[in-house]
Amino acid sequence: MDITVESLETPALTKAQLADLLFEQIGLNKRESKDMIDAFFDLIAASLVDGKDVKVTGFGNFQIRTKAPRPGRNPRTGEAIPIQARRVVTFHASQKLKEQIQNQGSDVTENV
Repeated sequence: MDITVESLETPALTKAQLADLLFEQIGLNKRESKDMIDAFFDLIAASLVDGKDVKVTGFGNFQIRTKAPRPGRNPRTGEAIPIQARRVVTFHASQKLKEQIQNQGSDVTENV
């Protein structure tokens, strides 16, 4: 199923716009659309918080990476400061998404 985003007021696609697309193009009511989008992102976030990677086939992978502590420097003062270990989320686009971006990067409409 192709979902076409015809015009966006902002350069970012928001959760509210995704919910509107579900409402307009799939026929869910607005409350169901909003709940579905919220549940989708809550599930992804909860999995990442639990340390589980998330793979969305045809789109890409969200992975948790643990960064080791390292020395840093305050750019304003030049003072050495320690940067603590932390967990970060990385995203790697799938080959299919990369190909879509390369093949349709100049189109006005986007396929989501």
